[in-house]
Amino acid sequence: MKQIWLDETGASTAEYAIITLAAVGFAGLLLTILRSPEVRQMLMDLIKSALTVGGST
Repeated sequence: MKQIWLDETGASTAEYAIITLAAVGFAGLLLTILRSPEVRQMLMDLIKSALTVGGST
């Protein structure tokens, strides 16, 4: 019975599954944040500022 508990077969697969689920959750959260109009406008302002000559608007 003790050997069953010490067997780590499949442990790395489970770790990869947990990491994948966490990454998908983070991507969903990031997508939700980036879809907000305030964040979108802030990013557009940042890009416009970076692309203007001299960096000032």
